[in-house]
Amino acid sequence: MDAVRFAATLAALYAAHQVADHWVQTHHQATSKALPGAAGHLANIAHVTSYTATMALVIAVLDLRFDLAFSLPWVVAGLAVTAISHAWADRRSTLRALAVRLGKGDYWDHRGGAYPLDQAWHIGWLLISSLIIAA
Repeated sequence: MDAVRFAATLAALYAAHQVADHWVQTHHQATSKALPGAAGHLANIAHVTSYTATMALVIAVLDLRFDLAFSLPWVVAGLAVTAISHAWADRRSTLRALAVRLGKGDYWDHRGGAYPLDQAWHIGWLLISSLIIAA
C-alpha cells in the first residue's frame, strides 16, 4: 500500500463523512433512523445509501484528479465496511448498548456523549475503510 494513497483516502473519506452525515442526510433520516420497526430501518437505509454514494463520488473524484490507481474490488470492500458499521451505529440502540457495556453509559445519557461517541465510531471505521481502499 502506498502511504500517499492511504493518506489521501483517509482525508477524502473524512471530508465526505462530514458532508454526508451533516449536509446530505435529510432531516427525516436524522430524526427517524433510530425508530423501531420498518420506518426506522428504511430511514437508516436511505441515509446510509446517500452516505455511501457521497463516499463513492469523492473516491472517484480523488482517483480521477490524482490517478491513485484504486482497485475497484478494494474500493467496494472499503465502502461496504463503512456502510455496514455506519448503519449499525446509526440505529442508536446498538451503539448505546456498546457504550453502556464499556462503562460509558453515563457519558452517553447525561453528559452529552452520544454525539461525540457516534462520530468517533464513524471516524474509527473510516480509518479501517481507508486501509482497505488504499490496499
